[in-house]
Amino acid sequence: MEAVSLRNAAMQSRLDFRSRVLEHLLVTESQVGLPDSDATFVRAAQRGDTEAFGQLYRRYARMVHGILLGRVRHVEVEDLVQEVFLRALPRVRELRDASRFGSWLAAIARNLAIDYYRRSQTRPGRTDDAFDPDEQPAKSNLSSSGDAVEILDCIRILPEAYRETLILRLVEGMTGPEISARTGLSPGSVRVNLHRGMHQLRRKLAHRELRNVSNSKNRTMV
Repeated sequence: MEAVSLRNAAMQSRLDFRSRVLEHLLVTESQVGLPDSDATFVRAAQRGDTEAFGQLYRRYARMVHGILLGRVRHVEVEDLVQEVFLRALPRVRELRDASRFGSWLAAIARNLAIDYYRRSQTRPGRTDDAFDPDEQPAKSNLSSSGDAVEILDCIRILPEAYRETLILRLVEGMTGPEISARTGLSPGSVRVNLHRGMHQLRRKLAHRELRNVSNSKNRTMV
């Protein structure tokens, strides 16, 4: 129970973005490449330097966390972040282009989320939809986070490209150029995903607000 409480507390701090949801998100067109130090750490990790890989973990954990958060139950995310890096460690030597580390790691995270969902469907005593991130967002585990839960729920039912980019921006606090550099997406793609995703998110939040007001009126009339 203590571990769950700590995870909930961490998520609460990550989800303190109500004031940022309706802000104008500007993503510049300037290309932000992989920092030289990152490429250096990748090459060192390929030679077996575990400390260098630890540096990569610290730099890319937010990205991996955000990718997973849009696909699996939030209580499972922290453990799966660790599993992503455990999968990546023995495979990093196979990476030919150090500048592709971010997109390579992101692909591992997405594939792990798919594997997790498939495994969860076969667990006894569980229904399939209990593990579907689109059907079961984090509401039951974050009941005290109010607006944050509502926003996260709305993000999690957006198309995958918008969902992932918005979570990286709004939950993980990554800038547009940083998302581009870390994930390998072009700055233009990040800008489009954020712009269209924010548009859809505003519409869904407005729809929920109208529905909540209507339900409140109906309860008052009863």
